[in-house]
Amino acid sequence: MNLSRTARLALRLALALGLGVIYVPLAIVLLNSFNADRTFAWPPTGFTTRWWSTAWNSSGVRDALWTSVQAGLGATAIALVLGTMAAFAVQRYRFFGRDAVSLLIVLPIALPGIVTGIALNNAFRTMLEPFGVGLGMFTVIVGHATFCVVTVHNNVLARLRRMGLNTEEASADLGADTFTTFRLVTFPMMRSALLAGGLLAFALSFDEIIVTTFTAGAGVKTLPIWIFENLFRPNQAPVVNVVAAALIVFSVVPIYLAQRLSGTAGTH
Repeated sequence: MNLSRTARLALRLALALGLGVIYVPLAIVLLNSFNADRTFAWPPTGFTTRWWSTAWNSSGVRDALWTSVQAGLGATAIALVLGTMAAFAVQRYRFFGRDAVSLLIVLPIALPGIVTGIALNNAFRTMLEPFGVGLGMFTVIVGHATFCVVTVHNNVLARLRRMGLNTEEASADLGADTFTTFRLVTFPMMRSALLAGGLLAFALSFDEIIVTTFTAGAGVKTLPIWIFENLFRPNQAPVVNVVAAALIVFSVVPIYLAQRLSGTAGTH
């Protein structure tokens, strides 16, 4: 019994230590966004909200935010289409190379970001530049979509496995064709999985920096890239703290909503 209590205490301490390593730095960033000092000095010399208004009035921050939103929406749209189609193909059909296709879909998110970025950069320069298509927003969206597809694919695949084929077969027995069955039966049952996968895909795209660095070119600057470029500029330190704090919130909210949607759907 004493060993059991000791083990539980050790596990709780390990859990607290792990959560502290993850979330204490994030909490410091949030507190620093209200720090009256212009540097990253700790503890804060005072609290103010003027850095938030300064960041909001910065045209560079607003442009970078809009660029990140555009890239996230574009990558999410592509991921929803390709990820859903791939999930249906892998789950509903048997064909040669099915396991290899599943591996290839998941591989981009498992590879180091710098490897994916270099590979995409070389591919775009080799295949697109001869046709006059340079690095820009299009290449950023395609680059982000390569790993966003995985989140949609995994969510839809898990939902299809839980759904089975009974309801769709019953719809067909009642005279509904394939498209009617998908519209009235299949899609409503997998709608929350699609929404959860889309939210996760948007969150991944929104805070991506490594792949973006290799695919953006000179004319595209997302919010994470803006933070990196201004991190070591002394006069921009307070604004960087504010933007980083906002980025934390923008990243957490979609993930939280996706978790709630997945949990709620799993109880039905």
